[in-house]
Amino acid sequence: MSYVRDPWLPDRLLRTERDALMPLLRRTPEASFQSRTACPGWTARQVLAHCGAALVRIVEGRLEEGVFLPEANAADVAERESWPLGRILDELERGFSEAGPVIAETADGTLDAVALGEWVHAGDVREAFGEPGAYCGAASLELALPLLSVTSRERETPRLVAALEDRPSPVVLGNELPDRPPARYTGDAATLIRLYSGRPLVRTRYELWGATEQELLIYR
Repeated sequence: MSYVRDPWLPDRLLRTERDALMPLLRRTPEASFQSRTACPGWTARQVLAHCGAALVRIVEGRLEEGVFLPEANAADVAERESWPLGRILDELERGFSEAGPVIAETADGTLDAVALGEWVHAGDVREAFGEPGAYCGAASLELALPLLSVTSRERETPRLVAALEDRPSPVVLGNELPDRPPARYTGDAATLIRLYSGRPLVRTRYELWGATEQELLIYR
């Protein structure tokens, strides 16, 4: 099934998340940034350092081969270990503000998944801080779900029809496969995001038929 990419969807998601997340980060005590996140080995501070570095690389066109591989991400985080927290937050805010138009100009949409990943990482930080709304902010979710639909197709996951408890209409993800009926999911939107992004599923409730959790991963 064909689909039409909205090139400005990542920009809208990034700016919406900027407006919601940055005030929270600016008022949070610095000690809280040492909290561990769902990303193995990374604190909230390190996750945010990675996010800012990735977005500013896009803004500045520093996208050499292998730039978003784990080794390169770790190097970006290590480079920022000596930075004061304010500088890390300033870089992140710049990235949220300026990366979207560059992503929109990428004709093949290969950077769309980065914008979605930034939003997921914001959920990682909210969860580490004990804040509500991880992976399900009301305003941003309306943008994240369509972007997940696009990214799940680009990452060649199988077709899945998600009946979400908190939305009136089903969400269709992934690609149709020969001789394989669509998988089905019932549960809430935040858990669906966790499934596709490989986040912990402890204390979640959902039902999944016709696909495995591993098949749905968009970040490996």
